[in-house]
Order: sequence, then C-alpha cells, then structure tokens
Amino acid sequence: MNIRTALGRRRVATVIGIALLAAALTGAVVLIGQQSLASASVSPTVSPSSLTEADGVIREEGAVSVFDETPAVSNLDSDLLAAVRAAATAAEQDGVSMHVNSGWRSAAYQQVLRQDAVIEYGSEEEAARWVATPENSEHVSGDAVDLGPLAAQDWLSRKGADFGLCQIYANERWHFELRPAAAANGCPLMYDDPTADPRTQR
Repeated sequence: MNIRTALGRRRVATVIGIALLAAALTGAVVLIGQQSLASASVSPTVSPSSLTEADGVIREEGAVSVFDETPAVSNLDSDLLAAVRAAATAAEQDGVSMHVNSGWRSAAYQQVLRQDAVIEYGSEEEAARWVATPENSEHVSGDAVDLGPLAAQDWLSRKGADFGLCQIYANERWHFELRPAAAANGCPLMYDDPTADPRTQR
C-alpha cells in the first residue's frame, strides 16, 4: 500500500467518523426535544369555552345557594353537602347568609383553573399554592367546597367545627372540607397552602 492510498483511506475513515458523530448528536437533540414536548403535554390545555354547568361551572353572579341542585352543589360528597346545608341553616338564624362560590368541578374545569393560575401567578410552582391539579384536587372528588361571603367565612371560622366543617389552608379562607371529628376535637391545624398538603403530592 503506498502512502497516497493510506492517506486516502484515513481521510475516508475520518469523514465517516465525523458523519456518524453528527448523526449521533442529531439523534440526541431530537430525543431531548421529544422528551421536552412529552413533558410539556402532560397537562394538555382545555378551552374554557367548552365548559358548561355540567362541569361544575357556576354562572349566576358567581355564587349559588347551598340548597341549589346545580352540579357544582349536588355532586358534592353527600356528607359534606349535608354538613354545609345544616351550617347554612344555623347561620341564617344568626342573620348570616351562606352561598357556594365553587363546589364540585370536573377534571376539565379544574385544568382550566390551573392553566389560568399559571398565567396569573407566572409559574407552576406559584400556581400550586392556590390551585391543585385535576389529579389532586379535592374539588374534583367532591370533597371540598368554597363558601362565601366574607361574613359566612367568619361565622364558619367560629362555628364551622360544630358541623365538621374546617378551613384546610391558611391562605384560602373560603375552602372548607368535612372533618367529622372536629365536632368533638376541633379542626386540625391548617396547612399554609396546598403545596404543604401531602394529598397534593400524590
């Protein structure tokens, strides 16, 4: 083999090596890109315009009676709903009216609320302090209700435990869940916000 032939073969081998390296790098970039797209699509966006009352949306003035039969109210856990209605009746006797701002929600509705929170608060991390994912929301399971107005929230902070109704998050004075033992033992300590609640880490 002469020197010229050896050099030619070496050049061919180098070119092939560079081509293989470039192909490998391109494949890695494509794979990383696909993984990024996959992680970004874990929570697909939902159009707010596709939601209806059947999803738990409350349209009338943003609140309804605790005795209403709209899905946001009627789809709540039956024990929770009974406690809310009993509390509302007692509050009415004290001159305080109580209504539901938000109750049961479909997973699609919860996803829209989460999307809105990310936009409003600027990040997933900050949004998580206010709105759970559909997979972790007690609203989606029917085990949480947002009650108002402010006078009713104040009344519940004093008397809600008698009905097993407890505020769960310190940053959400409107969010109540049923804790039956509260009638005898008082409400448990509140979490600072939903990110401190082990249920949201499921």
